Amino acid sequence: MGCGKIKICGLFREADIEYANEAKPDYIGFVFAESRRQITPALAERLRRRLGAGIVPVGVFVDGPCEEIAALYRNGVIDIAQLHGHEDGAYAAKLKDLSAGGGRGAVPVIKAIAGGDGAAQAAGQIFAAADFLLLDSGAGSGRTLDWAALHPLLSGAAFARRPWFLAGGIGLHNIAEALRLGPFGIDISSGAERDGIKDREKILRLVEQVHASRQTEIHGV
Repeated sequence: MGCGKIKICGLFREADIEYANEAKPDYIGFVFAESRRQITPALAERLRRRLGAGIVPVGVFVDGPCEEIAALYRNGVIDIAQLHGHEDGAYAAKLKDLSAGGGRGAVPVIKAIAGGDGAAQAAGQIFAAADFLLLDSGAGSGRTLDWAALHPLLSGAAFARRPWFLAGGIGLHNIAEALRLGPFGIDISSGAERDGIKDREKILRLVEQVHASRQTEIHGV
């Protein structure tokens, strides 16, 4: 299901938006959960207005109030909700119901699961409302998964049914290897930073490499 898309997560400065507009990743992420990259809805709204056309803003949450997530979606601050907590099917149904309306339909959902022991069972139990899966080593940990051990998991029905993102410790040093696993998209945060701040050169190079891989896949070169 590889598609060669890239998300640069954890943007919280105007400079970060400028770098994204220049590099043109497919997605960017605003972190509303507790984190050193956490931003307020008001700041996210300001940054969203500066975001270039064609770049999809994703809101990252950990067991956040459905009402607040739905409001961010209805107001156009985010286009997708990425869930990293203990959200279940009832939570997802409520979020979808609250966000529907206004001509946009219900908010698409990315549901994160941690790789490692229990990942296959978790993936099989993910609620039906998840439009995407995201495989990570832990919310914002920056650790790299044991990719060699992922092949049995990725061949399972849950990953065959839905597009999925790969996250965790991905950077310029290993992004080519990550892409060979065939994810729909790569999700990068700390790997696009220098000293904890988004780095223009890294973002440009990461996006260029992912988009180049997509063209290679499309044209079979």
